[in-house]
Amino acid sequence: MKHKRSSGLLAIIIYKSFVAVLLGITSIALLLALKHRQELANFSESYILETKLKIIEFIINAILNINPNKLKFTGIVMGVYAIVTAIEAVGLWYEKSWARLLVLGLVGISIPPEIFELIKQITIPKFLVILVNVAVFWYLLQHFPKQKN
Repeated sequence: MKHKRSSGLLAIIIYKSFVAVLLGITSIALLLALKHRQELANFSESYILETKLKIIEFIINAILNINPNKLKFTGIVMGVYAIVTAIEAVGLWYEKSWARLLVLGLVGISIPPEIFELIKQITIPKFLVILVNVAVFWYLLQHFPKQKN
């Protein structure tokens, strides 16, 4: 007999999976940018970007202006966080209580800094992130008080 997961839980699993993939791709991109910094600099100066792809030129220049040590640290931290987020998604898929507690803990500690960032400058992405995280926190708190291991 198949166990049917609630739509709220599925939404959280999809969200966590998406975030894990996005963080993983970003981590790999940052570490590759660090490894191939000179090639990236050469590409940013090439004529290909002269009149086209302004957003790509902006991103490349932003990456090139980051201190290499900071770039490496950020890439590694994002990779670790991607792995933790993927573990959360898998744990939630199997409805493990440790996954619920992990998500509640990590989302819970991220909400105060997100509020601080939102107070400093309100933007739609920041507002959406805090809205989703508060919804995830509330949903898990309300709907999974007694989970099986």
